[in-house]
Amino acid sequence: MVANAQKKWTVEEYLAFERQSEERHEYFDGEIFAMSGASEQHILITGNTFSSLLVQLRKRPCKVYPIDMRVKVSQIKYTYPDISVVCGEAQFEGSAIDMLLNPTIIIEVLSPSTEIYDRGKKLDYYQTLESLQEYLLITQDMVRIEHYVRQPTGGWFYTQVKILESVIELPSISCTLLLTDVYDKVTFPSSNNLIET
Repeated sequence: MVANAQKKWTVEEYLAFERQSEERHEYFDGEIFAMSGASEQHILITGNTFSSLLVQLRKRPCKVYPIDMRVKVSQIKYTYPDISVVCGEAQFEGSAIDMLLNPTIIIEVLSPSTEIYDRGKKLDYYQTLESLQEYLLITQDMVRIEHYVRQPTGGWFYTQVKILESVIELPSISCTLLLTDVYDKVTFPSSNNLIET
């Protein structure tokens, strides 16, 4: 992401600008950040994960949204997760139906330019969403998925999976993610071999 620090934006100015823009921008406390382009690995992992969830949630009262769905995290924070899932009725702010309020799961594919942010401040922001039950971070240059699950006590349970033959259970939506599906046809920078199932 590249910061646009030319002016202090109000939320109203940001939303008006964003709805006319051909590019996506995240918003945080008066600043907007242009979303940079993604690598092939990022695009394949996002597509594979989206497709797997879409198939599993077909004919169920859940929706899977790709990156174009903006999420309102707070009054000063608006983001575009790589994938968001809502089970139950999706809630939006305003009549435009372009700003999701109640994601059940958020999935981010890590990029070198955003990895520290996705693991740190963005994780903190997302965990303030009352609706959010699970948060996944998928690494694109090696096999690794990090999984946060909200606990009844209010804390978060963390696991990390690094074995390609593993399966991740998503209890809040009764789905699974096979790592062989997530990383299908992904080439890692350090290897010339495709990961194929």
